[in-house]
Amino acid sequence: MSLIGSLSSGVTGLQTFSKDLEVIGNNIANVNTTAYKSSQLAFSENFSNTLRTSQPATATTSNVLAAQIGTGVRLSGVNTNYNQGALASTGQSTDIGISGEGYFIVRDASQGTDLTDSLAYATRVGNFRWDDKGYLVTQAGMRVQDVLGADVQLAAPPAGAALQSVSINRAGSVIEFFTDGTNNSATAQQIGLMTFPQQGALMNRGDGLFDGFLAAGVTTPLTLTAANNAPGTNALGTLESGTLEQSNVDLTTQFADMITAQRSFQANARVVTVSDSVLDDIVNLKR
Repeated sequence: MSLIGSLSSGVTGLQTFSKDLEVIGNNIANVNTTAYKSSQLAFSENFSNTLRTSQPATATTSNVLAAQIGTGVRLSGVNTNYNQGALASTGQSTDIGISGEGYFIVRDASQGTDLTDSLAYATRVGNFRWDDKGYLVTQAGMRVQDVLGADVQLAAPPAGAALQSVSINRAGSVIEFFTDGTNNSATAQQIGLMTFPQQGALMNRGDGLFDGFLAAGVTTPLTLTAANNAPGTNALGTLESGTLEQSNVDLTTQFADMITAQRSFQANARVVTVSDSVLDDIVNLKR
């Protein structure tokens, strides 16, 4: 414990509010990031120095109240706001926004086939594309999974025909239209979605990718089924082709929080300065 407790309390304030500014700065930096989820710092008081414990009243004495002095503030957590961002139209058929709950499951095909942490990720970033092998992939090349846990891939066209166009409906079905006038609607693959019981336990790995499935309440390897993971069923959202989910950052709130954090940091810096001056006076008393 420092000679002047306000000095250590002020230091904890400086440390905590600098982290608060980091979180706010990151939110503002990602205001245009697809499907970004904003974060907010959670504070809690530090332990208190007990100068006197409370004592119950007796026949001869009154009750004695405890005397405690707090020692500052600490970071108790960083909470993520998982509310959905607005869906913005892009006009690109492979851009897919989720209207409601759920995550796409994507996997790194270059590392293995199991849907486990470090190989599979959950994401709401739906700016997909078709690669040269006909797989639906993320911009980084990770393959999107269907309701059976298999890679979504275009089917081969009928003999003598060629692929004309591809559409993805609200249920996630990938329907191909061929130049001979036929389509594969009866056998179309269906993009899968998944929810997590403990969504807040997911670990953000950057690029809108999340893992940490075990902590989020789901066993691995992930098991996807048509009965549980079809869009529009089991409280899962529907898919909106030609849209992308926008960041849910509210700039007005972030600027207000930034002003509060700035003033709080300055106030704590003032506490440290005054405490240092008092310490200097105490040292000079001995001289």
